[in-house]
Amino acid sequence: MHKYQVLWKNVKKERNNEAFITMGESMKFKLIIAMVEDTKTDQIMLAARQAGATGATIVSDARGEGLNPQQTFFGLNLEAQRNILMFIVEEHLSRKVLEKISDVGEFEKESGCGLAFQIDIEDAIGLGNQIHAIEGNMDKTLTS
Repeated sequence: MHKYQVLWKNVKKERNNEAFITMGESMKFKLIIAMVEDTKTDQIMLAARQAGATGATIVSDARGEGLNPQQTFFGLNLEAQRNILMFIVEEHLSRKVLEKISDVGEFEKESGCGLAFQIDIEDAIGLGNQIHAIEGNMDKTLTS
């Protein structure tokens, strides 16, 4: 078993007065981070949920610069507003969610439409209440 696996089962224990799930099969998670146009955030959130994501954290009003420098008009940025979406997804669903985000966000259509990537999660605390929803979503999503 790898160090970064989050262990889960219906057995809750306490460590330093914090509840955590342990003993049982392992469930690995990925963090998907997507930088998206403000106007596409709701569509991407809906698509990610349909692909198996159980929720996300949204950071609004992000800025960045890609291949082409940003255009300004008398010192004012003419760029579209961006949001950063962060999803914690079970690894078997992560590629499907990532591709759905890219399709709906039209990332490959032209430069500057968006970017998404995934990274391994070594350890996580606070997912105990979501494990049952994630497990149910996995069963439903993997069979469809």
